[in-house]
Amino acid sequence: PSAGAPALDAWLRTPRPPQAPGIWRYGFTPRPPEQGDGVSDRSLLVGALIALLSALLLWSLWRNGYLPYRLVPLKLFTPGEWWNPGTRGGPRTIEGVRALAVYEALLFGLLVYGCGRLGNFSELFRRHVVSRGQPFLAVATAVAAGLTLLLVWNGTLPVAAPVLVLVAAVGGGEIYQSQAVANTVYAVIAAAVLYPFARLGRWRELIAARRGRGTGTPAPADDPAPATATSADRWPELRAAGWTDAAETLTAEVRTGRMNDVDVARLRHAWAQATRSPDLLAPLAEAVLRTGGAAAPHPSGDRDLPRRTARHDVLTGQVRIGRCAEDPHNPYARRTTGLALDPTLLGTSLLAVGPPGSGKSDRLVRPVVEALGLRALAGQAAVLAVGGAGAPLGPDDAFDVVVRVGNPASAHDLDLYGGTTDPDEAAAVLAEGLVGDVGSLDSRRAATVLAQLLGPYRAAHGHFPSVPELRELLDGTPAALTALRTALEATGQHAMLRELDARARQAGGAGDPAPVLADRVALLDRPAFAGFFATGPDARPFALRSLGQYPLRVRVDLPERGHAEASRLLTRLLLAQFTAITAARTDTTLFAGLVLDDATHAVTAETVRGIRRLRSVNAGAVLTLRTVDDVPEALHTPLLGAVGCTAAFSGITTWDGKRFAEAWGKEWVETREVAQHTVFADQPFTRALHALRKLVTGKAVTTDAVTVRQVEKERWSASELAYAVPAGHAVIRLATVRGEHAPPLLVELGG
Repeated sequence: PSAGAPALDAWLRTPRPPQAPGIWRYGFTPRPPEQGDGVSDRSLLVGALIALLSALLLWSLWRNGYLPYRLVPLKLFTPGEWWNPGTRGGPRTIEGVRALAVYEALLFGLLVYGCGRLGNFSELFRRHVVSRGQPFLAVATAVAAGLTLLLVWNGTLPVAAPVLVLVAAVGGGEIYQSQAVANTVYAVIAAAVLYPFARLGRWRELIAARRGRGTGTPAPADDPAPATATSADRWPELRAAGWTDAAETLTAEVRTGRMNDVDVARLRHAWAQATRSPDLLAPLAEAVLRTGGAAAPHPSGDRDLPRRTARHDVLTGQVRIGRCAEDPHNPYARRTTGLALDPTLLGTSLLAVGPPGSGKSDRLVRPVVEALGLRALAGQAAVLAVGGAGAPLGPDDAFDVVVRVGNPASAHDLDLYGGTTDPDEAAAVLAEGLVGDVGSLDSRRAATVLAQLLGPYRAAHGHFPSVPELRELLDGTPAALTALRTALEATGQHAMLRELDARARQAGGAGDPAPVLADRVALLDRPAFAGFFATGPDARPFALRSLGQYPLRVRVDLPERGHAEASRLLTRLLLAQFTAITAARTDTTLFAGLVLDDATHAVTAETVRGIRRLRSVNAGAVLTLRTVDDVPEALHTPLLGAVGCTAAFSGITTWDGKRFAEAWGKEWVETREVAQHTVFADQPFTRALHALRKLVTGKAVTTDAVTVRQVEKERWSASELAYAVPAGHAVIRLATVRGEHAPPLLVELGG
């Protein structure tokens, strides 16, 4: 865990209960049940005041003898010689006086209880005293305790006298001849009066907090989960398999802080893989005994990212991107809960739309790239991040391969053919990248033209042509075609000669896609890219195909400023290569993630179909757009249907909001229509009651006519998405590869 996070052993023991899609599971605690609408502050205060005044009036009438038959219940259970004759007769003997004192105390207790319940004093105390916190809570209860003690000792509240009577009745009247006993009784009375106020004011907690602050040590906190023999930090899976020595070694590494969360995730993944291949168990256990937490390292040797900008839980693969807002659009149970992304969500792909400055790159793309990078270090994922030069995708040392297109200092070039050796496959992917956005041109015909040239060239030279050579072949330059024909004849490649002859017959015909392909290839045949897309034995290209085989972290920087059209072409090419390569994988245990920081003009009909297939091969793509109009209009609906997760950032237009509203659908809601009619009273007494009710509630007396209906309503309307989403927020809809989904949630990014 990062700086300021709990110790690794406590982090491992923290519960992560299964939750609905997108809920931050680390240390999750559910919200308390929803409560109905409470009374207003005015009604609460007036009701408490009326209850208090009524109790004071009733007690005054009792003490002054204005209530008839007030002593009848007491006389029924006491001897008659204690009382004067008549229903109003008072006590005759000292025993009657003492019985009356106890009787009054009981009645006073019932009166206080009834007044507290009727006046709702508990809610008043919680809302206006407890909510203010310490030290106001302690001071308020201390003042109330002092006032209560004063009223007790001066006899206004019948507490001390009944206690003294009861003690004398039990221990005898001579008990008060001892001053020590009397002082003890008085101290017990004072403690009994103060105890409820101490509990309400939480005096003990305040004193403990003050002492901890004074000594410079924090108050003791509860351990999130106590350590047991089966705790996660004791590696119970290794102990159950009999590798006790390896488990003890890792437990010591955790206790002493020589491991981090990535080491834990990496070793757990390595152990899970080894259990499927028993011949790997012994070497893994020996490596653990020899190197501890550094066993089964990532090929780069890195054990963590150089810097994290978001909260990660590597055990579950989650990255927290925000907090669900306290908004009526969000279900009550999801409000204020953390929102997180993980591979089960990214496996359905994610589309984020928002204007520049809305937080797509900093608050969504960067955390996702970090999360996939951490999983790559744990041996569970491979990530390809594509963006413009200077995009906030992470520092260079957070990646294994950094390709800077057009930068002579780049250590790697980019393979336009994706590392494949099949001319037809290379032609199909290259055609999609070159002319996939040209709606009037069939990409299959373009792929055929490229295959008629790539196949013969590879057969003659053993590799695919470089950019200048491919441009000459597409232009039909006689010298290039003649040289290729001569090389094929010399090696006896008659099948490839037929391909070349077919290309010669089709060249220059109506609808020939070669000129358009040549124009697009010319975008890459610039001095800035000279030698960058080289092929042959001396080339040093990075082949995207390796992403499907190794847990690599790759970043591609595109020259967007000086070569915007070439950058869009390369983005389309990388997206097409990624969907084709991941779909052709035979081993899908490694999650493959593609992150496009700007997918403008990169989405084509074929790549939309490829994105739809990613979820079945343990892969996913994250695409960001400034507006949905950056995608051809015919692909708006297919694209929104192909991705399982969508995010609408603040500042989108109503046109974009309409598309999201249609994609998210509607829901049945219960609407209540209330028609209020003022009640006019004719009788003076009724008018007085109405005036009193208006004084208490602050509203005129009305009758309500309520109509309840079930209607179908959009989850988020286009206008709400355009104007009701605050800055720094986004409305995010999530779905998992298993088919679970969450409704669109308003999320405070970074919260």
